[in-house]
Amino acid sequence: MKLFVGLGNPGAKYAANRHNIGFMAVDRIAAEHGFSPWRARFQGMVAEGALGGEKMLLLKPGTFMNLSGQSVGEAMRYLKLAPADIVVFHDELDLAPGKCRIKQGGGHAGHNGLRSIHAHIGEGYGRVRLGIGHPGNKDRVADYVLSDFAKSDAVWREDLLIGIADGAPALAAGDGAGFLNTIALRMAPARAPKPPPAPKATSSTSPEVAREEPPKGAIERLIERFRR
Repeated sequence: MKLFVGLGNPGAKYAANRHNIGFMAVDRIAAEHGFSPWRARFQGMVAEGALGGEKMLLLKPGTFMNLSGQSVGEAMRYLKLAPADIVVFHDELDLAPGKCRIKQGGGHAGHNGLRSIHAHIGEGYGRVRLGIGHPGNKDRVADYVLSDFAKSDAVWREDLLIGIADGAPALAAGDGAGFLNTIALRMAPARAPKPPPAPKATSSTSPEVAREEPPKGAIERLIERFRR
C-alpha cells in the first residue's frame, strides 16, 4: 500500500485558498479513479482505492497545515508504512503557477506543513510540488497563500489537476518521469502539424493561365499593314 497526502486547511473558509491545492489534487484523484467516499480517520479524511493495481490510501489531514505531521504520522504507523511509501502534494511558492516538480527527501524549505511532517516521520518521503507563484514580497506570503485563487488562474489550475489525476497511476508505480510527462502534455498539448503548402501553378497544371504570345517580327508586321 502507498499513501498520497494532500496538504491544506480543513473547512469551507479555506477550500479555494492557494494553500489548499494539495487537498484539490487528492480530491481530483479520488473522483477520477473511483475511490471510496471520504471518511474520518487518522485525524483527517481518507479515501481508499487503487491506482494501476497498487492499493492506495488518500489522506487530507484535518489538523490544519501547521500540524499536518500529526495526521500523517498516525496513518504511517498504523499502516506500517515507510516514509518512502508516502507522497505529499503541496503548494510551492518558488515555482511559477501551474508548474509541477517532484522531489524525494530533502529539506522542507520553510513550508509549515512539510516542517510538521519532518518532525513526525523524518524527511524520506516524496513530494509533489505544485507551483502557485510568489507575491513578490516575503511580508505578503501569509496573506497570499491564504487567499483564494484568482479567476484568471482557473484554466491552468484545472489543467494541472486533470494532469495530476491522469498521471497518478504512473506516480503510484514509481514512474515520476511518466507522471510529469502526463501533466506536461495536458498543460501544453502538442500542436497539430501544419498542412503542406499548395503546389505552385504551372502551365501543365493550370491550363487556364493565358500564355503570352512571342513578339512579332518585322515581316509579319509589314504583311498585317498591307492587309488593312
